[in-house]
Amino acid sequence: MASVSLSSFCLSWKPSSLFIDSVSTDRSRFNSSSSGFRSIKKRLDNRICVCSAASVVFRNLDANDFQHPLDKQNTLLLRAIPGLNYIGRALLGSVTEQVMLLENIGTSVLVAQNQLCDLHKLMVEAAEILDIEAPDLYIRQNPVPNAYTLAISGKKPFVVVHTSLVELLTRKELQAVLAHELGHLKCDHGVWLTLANILTLGAYTVPGFGGLIAQRLEEQLFRWLRAAELTCDRAALLVAQDPKVVISVLMKLAGGCPSLSDQLNVDAFLEQARSYEKAASSPLGWYIRNAQTRQLSHPLPVLRAREIDDWSRSQEYKSLMRSATQLNSVQKFTIDCKYYTAVQMAPLDLPI
Repeated sequence: MASVSLSSFCLSWKPSSLFIDSVSTDRSRFNSSSSGFRSIKKRLDNRICVCSAASVVFRNLDANDFQHPLDKQNTLLLRAIPGLNYIGRALLGSVTEQVMLLENIGTSVLVAQNQLCDLHKLMVEAAEILDIEAPDLYIRQNPVPNAYTLAISGKKPFVVVHTSLVELLTRKELQAVLAHELGHLKCDHGVWLTLANILTLGAYTVPGFGGLIAQRLEEQLFRWLRAAELTCDRAALLVAQDPKVVISVLMKLAGGCPSLSDQLNVDAFLEQARSYEKAASSPLGWYIRNAQTRQLSHPLPVLRAREIDDWSRSQEYKSLMRSATQLNSVQKFTIDCKYYTAVQMAPLDLPI
């Protein structure tokens, strides 16, 4: 499997292009009844899209714009492993791809415009905000709240979300999770996870030092995974544009359930995170913290909450938002002008 990750949002829709039909003002086209005008007006309304989204949409967003420093550092270390890329691609043959693909299609529900359309819209909107092509989205019956991404060479990547996670989160929070998964794809995490996981499993079967090699690789892989999760939490914030939404997801994953969700307090969870950092600041606390996290694929939820809260206050995040907001304002003004022009072109007087 390629990428397994856990971890919102004003719903928005932006036009990828503006298409305006040329509308004739010749009254002879409407001499039978007013239905002709209504038909053309309907076509005009369907083709003209006014960007009224509350969310800021990013243009030409690059992974380096939001990638966590630890992710960048550990990605370089992972790429430095001799032969990792070659061996991994050799192990990922067509049979493996077909097994993974068919197993997912056969046990999940593919989300589309005509299937769970609300979830489909959440994914499309998140992908548009992050300036990335939307992957396929599947919903799978599972009592363990989880979401993960699979990126197979030569195949369209897809995201899988468990039904229990859908039940646990609000729509804004669920879109934050989808944005988190899109962050893995934006940063090409899925490919690296696939290759590293296969190599790790294979190393244990090598006689002699195979186990030792796998153990060292596993530690390095988990170190990288934890850093990659911090990057993807940032992607979730870029879509949510509200740190409390992302932190709420982390809080619910740590100790939430549908019956208690309305009683959870994000501010109290952040205070809990500060208490953890204070307790872990001593030499003994530092040692215990490292021992707790060394074999984890994800950072502790309280640490992720503090990280995303700190980044939401950073100049880096504010600069990204400011630049995107300015660009969005220019684009909206242009669209509004074109819409006004198109309305002026439409005939207003109908023959009796």
